[in-house]
Amino acid sequence: MDSTTISIADAKARLSELAELAASGKTVVITKRGKPVLQLSRPERPRQPVDVKVLRQLTAGLPQQPDDASSFVRRMRDEARY
Repeated sequence: MDSTTISIADAKARLSELAELAASGKTVVITKRGKPVLQLSRPERPRQPVDVKVLRQLTAGLPQQPDDASSFVRRMRDEARY
């Protein structure tokens, strides 16, 4: 099994990439001051396949959104004054 070693500072900036490496079967070792502190690896259980028919039945009864996604996000952003 392949292994990649990376510092914790670099790992913070590249977490998505490291997660993909681990999901593909590579082991990622994260170090702090040169010492291993964490290991990312693929989970033992494989993912369950999605039953598309059941998913369509579930979502068929949901109401449609009145706005498209960009309008909805813009409205949420504009209304969130903090």
